[in-house]
Amino acid sequence: MAQRESVGPLTLSTGITLRVARSGVRSAGVPTLVLAHGWSQDLRTWDRVVGDLRRAGLSGEIVRYDHRGHGGSESGGEHASTIGQAADDLAALLRDHVEGPVVIAGHSMGGMTLMALAERHPNLVRERVVGAGFVATASDDMADLTLAIPGRRGAFVAHGERAVMPWLASLGNRAPINRADPEGSGVHARSVALAPAVRALVFGRHPRRADVLSVAEQTFAADPVAVLAFRASIGEHRRTSSLEAMREVPTVVLVGTRDRLCPIDHAKTIATALPAAELVVLPDAGHMITFERSVEVAAHLQGLVEAATVPAPAVAKEASLVQ
Repeated sequence: MAQRESVGPLTLSTGITLRVARSGVRSAGVPTLVLAHGWSQDLRTWDRVVGDLRRAGLSGEIVRYDHRGHGGSESGGEHASTIGQAADDLAALLRDHVEGPVVIAGHSMGGMTLMALAERHPNLVRERVVGAGFVATASDDMADLTLAIPGRRGAFVAHGERAVMPWLASLGNRAPINRADPEGSGVHARSVALAPAVRALVFGRHPRRADVLSVAEQTFAADPVAVLAFRASIGEHRRTSSLEAMREVPTVVLVGTRDRLCPIDHAKTIATALPAAELVVLPDAGHMITFERSVEVAAHLQGLVEAATVPAPAVAKEASLVQ
């Protein structure tokens, strides 16, 4: 049964206003699932996963949101767009607007945000987080984007990215977040033009056209200046040691074998640092496994929620016979 989702602005104690979406029913003993998207994307990254969770019968509360400078959220600009600040936003969201235990999941930069949350707010993680999903993400070594190409060709790609990123940041204003319909028709010409590069860079074999166009649309809905600043922050991301605060948290680490941005070695590093982690490798999938393999991603997140759910106490039966 479809769950109605409310979407709107929410001002946090960090001073930023984010677009936040909520759906489902909050119940005692059932953790809220909180979803964080990746770099240059927005909460639409989770569209297919949320749909699959609902179809699988998960009725509990799901909260997803746009990072600062992404989608419908306010931008922090050049000097307030870091993974650390994104983690502070997530902490404020959890403390002030989400009750009870939580299962948190992050895709790409969203997963890096979870690591920064553990680094900057370890007590919050220990007290509230009862499950975690790291989806196509990395704990370190993201300074140079080589697209998993070895040797000089990979170095050439990394050099090209450093030259191209400032140019991309100058492309213009953010596009309206609601411009495209769910099936990808009526998209802007820029997104259509970007689609082949998106398909090659972040998808595996035979992606859906609507998914490729959604990723392109999300890219243009982000603030270019914030995107560039976040890319610099990703290059400084080295947080394997921060996972210590999550050692006892049941965790799933998911990665596609064709992920060019966060290859399988990154997933293995995260899983090795977390004794309670399960490593899930998805054959032929690229970076956007929230689209390509949404059923599997949803199933593993649902497993985390169900494993952390505390059954309601049984109601004592009254004696049916009176002596």
